[in-house]
Amino acid sequence: MSRNRILVVTAGIMVSLFLASMESTVVATAMPTIVGELGGLEHYSWVFSAFMLTSTTTVPLYGKISDLYGRRNLYVIAMAIFLTGSILCGRAGTMTQLILARGLQGVGAGGILPLAFILIGEMFNLEQRAKMQGFFSGVWGVSSIAGPLLGGFLVDQLSWRWVFYINVPFGLLAAGLVGFAWHDTIQVQGRPVVDYAGAALLTFSVIALLLGLTVPLGTSTSWLLIVGAVILFALLLWVESRAADPILPLHLFRERLFSVAIAQGTLTGWALFGSISFIPLFVQSVLMTSATQAGITISPMLLGWVGASIIGTRLLLKVGYRRLAILGTATLVVGAFLMTTVEADISQIRLMVYVTLMGIGMGLSIPSFLIAVQTTVERRFLGTATSTLQFSRSIGGTLGVSVMGAALSARLATNLSASGLDLGLISQLLNPVPGAQAALNEVGRIAVANAINLVFIIAFVASLLALGVTLFAPRQSLQDKSVEEEPIPISMD
Repeated sequence: MSRNRILVVTAGIMVSLFLASMESTVVATAMPTIVGELGGLEHYSWVFSAFMLTSTTTVPLYGKISDLYGRRNLYVIAMAIFLTGSILCGRAGTMTQLILARGLQGVGAGGILPLAFILIGEMFNLEQRAKMQGFFSGVWGVSSIAGPLLGGFLVDQLSWRWVFYINVPFGLLAAGLVGFAWHDTIQVQGRPVVDYAGAALLTFSVIALLLGLTVPLGTSTSWLLIVGAVILFALLLWVESRAADPILPLHLFRERLFSVAIAQGTLTGWALFGSISFIPLFVQSVLMTSATQAGITISPMLLGWVGASIIGTRLLLKVGYRRLAILGTATLVVGAFLMTTVEADISQIRLMVYVTLMGIGMGLSIPSFLIAVQTTVERRFLGTATSTLQFSRSIGGTLGVSVMGAALSARLATNLSASGLDLGLISQLLNPVPGAQAALNEVGRIAVANAINLVFIIAFVASLLALGVTLFAPRQSLQDKSVEEEPIPISMD
């Protein structure tokens, strides 16, 4: 591709990253208000889980299909599905409709981010990739500030429905830029074969596992679903070991770097995305602030992620990916531990400091592993490897939100019952009606804080496991295998 085309595609990718960053923060900021209007606090986590479930299970499929048929058309299709889901989310009249629309939205989102990172890996070599990370992190920085503030503004001044409608103009712009400028180079010769059996087994095994963890644990239904998930996953491994072109690249797992990156991504995704889904609920229901204030609380975490990512990628070639990954994961552990000390009377400033440490940890560790994997994998497996790594963080976040949501609901019901309060008071608290917050007394506020504290404890355990896994990362220098042709020279200084 020409230099001009690469610049246009890069602009489209930046818009995609801006959209993805806004999606994660804007929706989290709006969720307490949505629950207050639509009800269904017991389904709070499913608004996140439905999105993460469909986006997670479709990531490997997008990666494999893009390797076989090209990136451009698939990217445009993914964006169209995402925007359709966004519009339906904005029109939802019940919590059930919102959850279903979020599921459709996730089907499209499962292709947007992975394909964006695949395009980055395909256009740039190792040195360029590390430099370009600063530009992409800058986009995250802008959206880190704009996303939560915009979400809070839309909720407080207009309606929560606009947090979904706002996706449309950005999505159309990104699809137009990439669709116009990207030129596909198909790597597979002959008739391509898509591993649909593997994709189906992967999807159903994840769905069964999430449902098993979401329904009351210990019941016959939960055990049946969990056992079914194990059987389906075993069958998936058997099918993938015999597939001509498997959607789950088992051969890549023989490489220690890839295996460690996948495990670390799963556990850090569990810790961070699980936490970020419930922080706005804590800020609004326990600290009794507005949606705008909830968005402001999340912003420093994303800014920490961006700043650490910019600095870390500049140091990557000097200090090595392994040191950065260990330092980042250790910082995440410190932030997650401090979050376990959060109580009902904590100041918003302290909470912002804690989440910032978690963001710095992610900013150092996640890009390090991404660049390392993209650098060492063969080009024909670039899409599959990148999407699988993205899949690991998504599945970690999905599992985290589901388990944390189930733990929150169970503990909150117990706490409120012990305090002689009704669960319905929480919806009254979150409903943006003057005087609604008075419905929840001090005892109830402490009960909610105690329940959410369990969520943060679970996140800390996941981050601690992630640090243990990261220590097994191999000590090796990075040699670029993903770029077989001489990259087009582009000035990025």
